[in-house]
Amino acid sequence: MNVNSFLLCETPSQWLEVVCHQIPTLLIDHANCEKKAAATALNLLYRYVDKPDLILRLSKLAREELRHFEQVLGFMESRNISYQHLPPGRYASALHENVRKNEPDRLVDVLLVGSVIEARSCERFSKLIEILDDELASFYDSLLKSESRHAGIYLDYAKRFGGADLDQRLAVFLDIDRKLVESPDGLFRFHSGIPY
Repeated sequence: MNVNSFLLCETPSQWLEVVCHQIPTLLIDHANCEKKAAATALNLLYRYVDKPDLILRLSKLAREELRHFEQVLGFMESRNISYQHLPPGRYASALHENVRKNEPDRLVDVLLVGSVIEARSCERFSKLIEILDDELASFYDSLLKSESRHAGIYLDYAKRFGGADLDQRLAVFLDIDRKLVESPDGLFRFHSGIPY
């Protein structure tokens, strides 16, 4: 998946300008993101047992996300960064607030949200490669392909289960992503907006 043509905007330069001063927060929140991504896949796996092809893909995806979580923890340990509680940012919750409650619409929306979040993660990784130290840049470079693949998996299944309004629903979530990324945000996180 080409995330740059999928998303409606790029990460603002103002977010990138503060990253180097926020490495502990970046890594802790990234670890949390990987853990949540695995949990999302597992939740879908438990909820939609009647879709064997989907749950097999989600099982593999969850394992990959947990592997990424372990890798981030390894970087934190090597840099003496303690894994501690970090209040979540607004990004994922704002997207999930717009998920419809009734099936099969709920599944389609959750899959679309998953695709948008994974695409934004991939886009952020590509920007971080340009500004971080070689060790972290190499790590984020190694994640690009899998995050792009995850975004594509979620989008493919949303298309499979979605109806005539799929493009309209995707546009809703992409617009929310754009607004969150381009608007001021008082809490620096991996997916946060413009710091102030």
